[in-house]
Parts: sequence; C-alpha cells; structure tokens
Amino acid sequence: MKFYYAPGTIAVATGLLLQESGLDHTPVAVDFANAGQTKPDYLAINPKGRVPALVTDQGILTETGAIAEYIASLVPEKHLVPADPWQAAQVRSICYYLAATMHVNHAHGPRGIRWADSDAALADMKAKMPQTMTDSCTFIEENCTLAPFVMGETMTIADPWLFAICCWLETDNVDVDRFPRIKAHRAMMSARPSAAAIRDYGLLTKDFA
Repeated sequence: MKFYYAPGTIAVATGLLLQESGLDHTPVAVDFANAGQTKPDYLAINPKGRVPALVTDQGILTETGAIAEYIASLVPEKHLVPADPWQAAQVRSICYYLAATMHVNHAHGPRGIRWADSDAALADMKAKMPQTMTDSCTFIEENCTLAPFVMGETMTIADPWLFAICCWLETDNVDVDRFPRIKAHRAMMSARPSAAAIRDYGLLTKDFA
C-alpha cells in the first residue's frame, strides 16, 4: 500500500494506525507548502485535494474514517474496532464526533476560506475557534474513558484520531492544562513506538512528553 500524507495533518491518525497494525506500506509525502495537493498527479489519486489517501491493491481510499475502518478490518486480532456491536457503536460515535464537529471546529481557524470569503467573516470564525475547540475538549474530557485509551484498556481507531486533532490544541489557543486526561492521553500516545516511527519520516512534527 501507499499512504499519502502531509506533516502535521489529520493524516497523523492514519499513519499511527498503519504502524499499530503492522501492515506493510510506503509513506509518500504530499508537498502542501508548494500546493502539491492541487497538482494533477495528486488529484488523480484524491480529487478532493486532501490527505490522507491510501492506495491499495483494490483501489484508492480517502477519508480518515473509511481508511481507519479498512485498516481495522485487516487486523481483527488487534480489536481496533471492538467485536461487540455496542462497543463498536460507541467507538464510531466518538469518531464521528471527531470528524464532524471537533475537526471542523479547528478548520474554522486555518481553513475558514472553505466557508466564507469576506475578511470579517473569516476573522469571526478564527476568533470563535478557540472557544469551540475548548468546548470539544470539555466534551471529550467528560465523556470518554481515557484510562488510558479512549475506550479504556484497549486501543481503538478513536485513539490515533483523537491524538491527531489534539496535536493542534496549542496553536488553536486552547489551554490544555484545563484538560488533564486529554493531556495524559496525548502524552501516552506520543510515547508509543508508532509515534516514533511516523516522526522518523516527518509525519508527526511534535513530541508531547
């Protein structure tokens, strides 16, 4: 498989999952600094012009959730999605929140142009973003087990996903010290060998001790 990523993006979640799964893959950097995601070669892989993208022998997958579920299905022994239907639904509930709410809250800061054009509207979204990200952290802190993983003793697809988003908290002007359980989860994930592996090729650009 080929895994297309850009440093510091939500692709961190896929990179961690690939490492945790032990699946053979080749990471390929997309040069966002030079708008590589808009070039014809990459648009042929992902017409959305975003990362991650995973090229498999069956075709190309995009979207973090679809890729995460696919990876989990290839290594069922790792229980990245629980076998129990209720527990699996709980994991997906968290993941859908991360995708549809928390990631979108973040994007209103650096990616406001997706929703508005005027300088005033963009400024309003950017100004609001620290509050909405703080609200999302409050929800996660109060409603996820985080002992040590999102669901308790076993890692699931929700853990790398949450970690990837929480790498942005300082730049989103969130007071991380208000959320000790999130902070502990982030440090725990950052210390795993999978995190070291994606640091080695430049996907993860931070270390959270």
